[in-house]
Amino acid sequence: MEGGSTEDIEALMADMDYIPGHFHLDLNLNCDPEGPVELRSRDTRLKLQSLRAELEAEVGYMQYAVRNLLGFLAFHLDQMETAEETFSICKEDPGNLNAWANLGYVYDKLGREIDAGECVEKVSQLMGLEAGEDFQAESRLLAARCLAEHAYAHPYDVELEREEDLRERLTVALTLYNRALDYGGELYVSGRDAVFQIQEEEKRSWYFKMATIYIRLDDIVKTKVESEYSRLSHYNKGLRFLSEALKSEKTQLKALAWCYVGIMLERKEELSTVPMSVHDCGLSGSDPLTCYGTAIKLASDDAFILNLLAKLFFLLGKHEMATGICNMALNVLPDPELNWQAYCTRAKINMMAYVRELERAKQGHGGIPDRHKLTEARKDLDRVLAVCPCLRTHLEMAQVHYYMGVDALQESLLVDEGAVNSALVSLSQALQCELGDSLPDLHVLRGRCLLLKAEEQNAADCFKRALELERPGSTDTTALRCLLEALLALFTQGGPDPSSAITQLEEWVHRAEARYPGDAVQAELRSLYRAHTDEVTELSKALIRTGRLDLVRRLLETVQPRQLAKKRLARSFSLA
Repeated sequence: MEGGSTEDIEALMADMDYIPGHFHLDLNLNCDPEGPVELRSRDTRLKLQSLRAELEAEVGYMQYAVRNLLGFLAFHLDQMETAEETFSICKEDPGNLNAWANLGYVYDKLGREIDAGECVEKVSQLMGLEAGEDFQAESRLLAARCLAEHAYAHPYDVELEREEDLRERLTVALTLYNRALDYGGELYVSGRDAVFQIQEEEKRSWYFKMATIYIRLDDIVKTKVESEYSRLSHYNKGLRFLSEALKSEKTQLKALAWCYVGIMLERKEELSTVPMSVHDCGLSGSDPLTCYGTAIKLASDDAFILNLLAKLFFLLGKHEMATGICNMALNVLPDPELNWQAYCTRAKINMMAYVRELERAKQGHGGIPDRHKLTEARKDLDRVLAVCPCLRTHLEMAQVHYYMGVDALQESLLVDEGAVNSALVSLSQALQCELGDSLPDLHVLRGRCLLLKAEEQNAADCFKRALELERPGSTDTTALRCLLEALLALFTQGGPDPSSAITQLEEWVHRAEARYPGDAVQAELRSLYRAHTDEVTELSKALIRTGRLDLVRRLLETVQPRQLAKKRLARSFSLA
């Protein structure tokens, strides 16, 4: 567009209370990536996949919030045709300000200036910038939906691993929802009999979104020192919004709201005083189980809503309830092609239950894990893979086969090589799916399988790939831990010339220090020493003999103070 036209638009924007479209929002997606471009692309694609699933659950005008966000993500993945097609929802919803503004932005980037100009004119017209009082009143309703869509987008931003960043996005979303409610209030227009207002049912969907945001904020602040005041504020606001959502005529929204009310009543016990909202909302004598029962009863004949509830209970760690709801969903709709979600959730629950039992057994707090849970998980995943194979299902099947192949108490012992080979086959199929190669968990699991087969170098290469895929600043050091163990095993079996393993150790410890925060690498080296003291001692001797003292210093500092480590290193080097 011409420079003068751009200046006019910027001047117009400066006087606006709100600006339609997503490309001006203060989101990481609209800025250069903090880390590698590859990781930004992966995270954006994962968000895209997640949103496609969310689209099935949204009804009414909120579906356009999802679709606008889908187009926004597609644009940032350079999928211009997909973005243009997605933003064309303005043909279905001619008053959608964000769709028109976003479509105009795409046209501008494609050099289609005439089309972009028409979109700008349409936005101006819908906003009532040059219209009379009557139309301006109606345009406030369009503004309310525009702001609600902006609010919906903020929690879906990328690079929100830091709690303070996520908290900021959630807080902005609440502010935008509140502004949407302000714009969407009753507007009586002089000279007309009509009253423009956002329908109550649409507001209830906003109330529900706001309530879930308050619950997420509570998850963040409850671990902070002196968090009681903030928690009470979030609790009271969240429960009051849920109370409004309970009035919904839509079964899905009402069932989910009852479920979240149950969650809130459980959290009441974590506070030193009963939040006043419990009494204000008429829930003084209510208990969580009754709320959960009400939610389940509302959804008893709807497999889709039951699956939403099962997923929520699974995320809450209520695995028995989630399993029961999955069984109800499968009684309603047993066909795996139409109800694969229930089979997947039930399989995940069985596998997680086995892993939980395994961890307890390792700590001496339980008996041998029930491997029947793995068999049941495999059966459910087989049903899904037969009709709709996908990346996540292949990965979950690989996890099931992996645990079938290792000892029930000592994970490092191979007991069924055929099962481990099946896990590797599933991982190979997962790698052929879109995004397969970009998941660090996949490469870690592949490396563990190869380590069981005594393929230390291949395993190390998988762990290296997993480490490269961790976002800078990540606190998940699983890939590093596995890599150190694989390279130590490679050194131990390296014969008279272990230089390759030593070189790799030096290089990747250095890379890890540039990727992980603070003392994370030091902590993993300390764990390595404690778990494999003799092998690390031999490694240190070999490092000293070859004059590679930097890594020796790091190893010594994991078990003794820095100054003592320097003295010990000097003495060891003089005796070598």
